[in-house]
Amino acid sequence: MTIFHTPAEWRELRPQNTTIGFVPTMGALHEGHLALVKTALAQCEHAVVSIYVNPTQFNNPEDFEKYPKTFHDDCQMLEAIGCGFVFAPTYETLYPDGYRYRVTENLTSTLLEGAHRPGHFEGMLTVVLKLLNCIQADAAFFGEKDFQQLLLVKEMTESLQHPTKIVPCPTIREPDGLAMSSRNRRLTPAQRALAAKWAQTLADLSLTCDEATQKLEALGFTVDYIAEHWGRRLGAVHTPPLDNGPIVRLIDNVALLPPSQPASAGFAPRGYPGAGGGGS
Repeated sequence: MTIFHTPAEWRELRPQNTTIGFVPTMGALHEGHLALVKTALAQCEHAVVSIYVNPTQFNNPEDFEKYPKTFHDDCQMLEAIGCGFVFAPTYETLYPDGYRYRVTENLTSTLLEGAHRPGHFEGMLTVVLKLLNCIQADAAFFGEKDFQQLLLVKEMTESLQHPTKIVPCPTIREPDGLAMSSRNRRLTPAQRALAAKWAQTLADLSLTCDEATQKLEALGFTVDYIAEHWGRRLGAVHTPPLDNGPIVRLIDNVALLPPSQPASAGFAPRGYPGAGGGGS
């Protein structure tokens, strides 16, 4: 596996006349990330994974400082599943302008996560566009756990006519239903047990949003929101500090109706086996 740090290095390394799948991450990888990479490798001939903890999307500086950084272990995991390339840029590489130029959106980004995390989506969209421009992949793979992020990235690339296809992939969950997340490793055992009840309550569509909120608050969670948009029920909560653990913010979403087809199906660039007019 090859690790590179600048777009110029990638231009020298990039395999020619092959399809490239891209998975942007902030590291602290888990099976959910690896599922994205495996999907990229199944649908493209090569996979590139970026590992970069992006400071501009953290509205809470303390959250940025505490975000787990496990670069060596991440690379070992990626190499074990056949990932060929890791992009590990610096802040200076991605932000030579000092973050003067930014991507903003004034509708979808104002709801839910945007309302509770000022500046988050501006930083996220900016860094994702920079990464897409650096890699120039045929397709980029994003998990549905961060559904509002996925929606914004898809809308941005379509609006700005970026050539990289955005491919959504299903949320990967633990056996008890909790969505896999890098933040889960910060949970104490008692918080981890309670987190399963968060996932189960959100997924219980027999409850209204208000009823789910009340149930979660009774369990000790602080609820930012439980709401239904875009055919999904989405939510964000803060865990109580059980066992003197940190307060950890968890997000998740579930489909209101069963999907008509797997969310990750359908990417096939022109000329690639299985292509049908560029995929769907």
